[in-house]
Amino acid sequence: MAESKAAVLLGSGNKPLSRPAHALTFAAVLEELQTNDDTGITAADAKERLSTYGGNELGDGAGVQPAKILLRQIANAMTLVLIIAMAVSFGIGSYIEGGVISAVVVLNVVVGFWQEFKAAKTMDSLKSLSSPTASAVRASENITVPTVEIVPGDIVELKTGDTVPADLRLLETVNFETDEALLTGESLPVRKDPALVLDDATGPGDRLNVAYSSSTVTKGRARGVVFATGLDTEIGTIAAALRATGSKVRTVKRNDEGQAGPHRYAQAWGLTATDAVGHFLGVNVGTPLQRKLSRLAVLLFCVAVVCAIIVLAANNFSSEQEVIIYAVATGLSMIPASLIVVLTITMAAGTKRMVERHVIVRNLKSLEALGAVTDICSDKTGTLTQGKMITKKAYIPASGTFSVEDAKEPFNPTNGHVTVIPNDHSDAEKAPMGTNFTSFDTSLARDDAHLGAFLDVAALANTSVVSPGQQGEWHARGDPTEIAINVFACRFDWTKSRLVGGHYPLWKTKVEFPFDSDVKKMSVIVENTHTEEKHVLTKGAVERVLDSCADYHATRSDSMNATKMTDQQRQRILSKVEEFASQGLRVLAFASRIAPPDLNYEADIDRNSVECELTFRGLIGLYDPPRAESASSVAACRRAGIEVHMLTGDHPGTARAIAIEVGILPSLVQLKALAKDVADALVMTASGFDKLSDAEVDELPQLPLVVARCAPNTKVRMIEALHRRNKFTAMVRSRRPSEMLKY
Repeated sequence: MAESKAAVLLGSGNKPLSRPAHALTFAAVLEELQTNDDTGITAADAKERLSTYGGNELGDGAGVQPAKILLRQIANAMTLVLIIAMAVSFGIGSYIEGGVISAVVVLNVVVGFWQEFKAAKTMDSLKSLSSPTASAVRASENITVPTVEIVPGDIVELKTGDTVPADLRLLETVNFETDEALLTGESLPVRKDPALVLDDATGPGDRLNVAYSSSTVTKGRARGVVFATGLDTEIGTIAAALRATGSKVRTVKRNDEGQAGPHRYAQAWGLTATDAVGHFLGVNVGTPLQRKLSRLAVLLFCVAVVCAIIVLAANNFSSEQEVIIYAVATGLSMIPASLIVVLTITMAAGTKRMVERHVIVRNLKSLEALGAVTDICSDKTGTLTQGKMITKKAYIPASGTFSVEDAKEPFNPTNGHVTVIPNDHSDAEKAPMGTNFTSFDTSLARDDAHLGAFLDVAALANTSVVSPGQQGEWHARGDPTEIAINVFACRFDWTKSRLVGGHYPLWKTKVEFPFDSDVKKMSVIVENTHTEEKHVLTKGAVERVLDSCADYHATRSDSMNATKMTDQQRQRILSKVEEFASQGLRVLAFASRIAPPDLNYEADIDRNSVECELTFRGLIGLYDPPRAESASSVAACRRAGIEVHMLTGDHPGTARAIAIEVGILPSLVQLKALAKDVADALVMTASGFDKLSDAEVDELPQLPLVVARCAPNTKVRMIEALHRRNKFTAMVRSRRPSEMLKY
């Protein structure tokens, strides 16, 4: 019951709202926070709320605390055993033995303290490198406020490049997208919609009417009202959960009537005391290695005591100094006094190697956790790959299949050349065209109306900008997918700036329907300035665009009369999609139509009424090249005994091709040599994996190395399966980080 209540209140913010902010309209959030969209709150209100809710920070302001660092170095079982032995040695006057033990203890403590102190100082110094601010509306004035002073009820304005200062319920957005990779692990920007009202239980990655603290604005602008700051933000909740140590007091077990006998109270307090002692000795906290060492120290201490008692008993418990020294020496011989310093120095050496690779290690025990990793679950886009798309293929039914060869620079349309295989001569030798792109050639697109129509969609249904620099280099702004499509259009000088800019533009944009995760399409309505004819240009997921297409152009001479789209042609197009995907390409579809004549451009237009009865224009295949270090990193993981799994939302063919390229899967020849059931088990779709029960997953001889079309819940199930197989840890990029904390 408590868990369900916590889930309902998740996202409510500092001041508990009647429902989570994403489940309320923005007007209701403004009302409950007692603020105004236009005027914001007053300076007096801000001061009062700052004192009530505290500063907008994650509680890391204590700075470096040498005393706590020193205490952590001393308070472990092995060191305490040595300190006890040192005290006994000095107590009986054995100063040489006591001095040696003291030197070992001091060396252990000093090395560990200095290493952790330097790391803490480095981490603390990073905080002083920046003092972020936010643009807030207070008393009808737009002022710049330090992020730490942002309070619930503040109206915050955001633009491209800003960092979101706190969790905001969005009020107004214009083409607004944020990068939430820090929070959700999703490498692609997320488009926001303030008009949405979602269910209470909607997960963090699906709250499209909320902007999260610490995320960055990649596109557009927005206004929002702050409903959560500090540890009450989504990122703050995760930070608090990671720092939480759990309750230190055991609960009393009660019967169905809520009553408990005296023995239950004694049991609860006994377990609480045991936990406290175990925590102090380190036998039930820390990493597995730390717990094993602490238990070893306790065991050896008990053995040492027994050995000392045996020696004393053999000498009739004589109180002579020689007998006591002999007993203490016998006990100490059971304890590996140099073990801690050897481990500390070894980890310090590992830390030094990581520093050389520009990694800051805040705590030495993190090295052990890293060394214990047995499986890594990784996203594909932006993690194993560069996240910089290059158009490799374009399929136009009436013209042929275009291939971009030798293109190495994602933003440069003059790099590489284009070849084409006509569809009616698929076995013909490739006919190169435009092999020299030092100056663009539009003659091909002008002569081929179908290629021109395809490029119209590529250039006009596009929000990216590609432009040359002064030194011959090329620059691009916008989404990587749209940049790649734009660069392909630029290869034919079919640029948006030429088509809609200048003194005599050919096209004028009337309406834009942004990409929507539900319909998976993006469309624009453009007007031909010469004929005043309006056209709908659409691009998006192949399945969704194909479902909206009524016809296509089958041959190059068929420039006016389109052919009705049949199931056979749809299957032929899907076969081409499979062919592109098998080469590691992400595939999108293009379509267009003449806009309905009765549209009212002064009012909101229902996109469903225009994104229908389309003419299919073609497919475009985008390649996201793997990072240069991906293959070597996967190979290094294999040598270290770590299995790498790819969890991606891409097409299975695309995922398989990239996995083979980076070494997660064996080569295509080796895959074909495997038994079919074994090969199929290595690559699965999310739907296939989710159909398996937990018992069936556990019976698999090997968990799949690639899961395609992967949803967040599938990632969670994969982590749970690894956890059940006694894997120590796994890393994953997930849209639901709160569900990952227990792993």
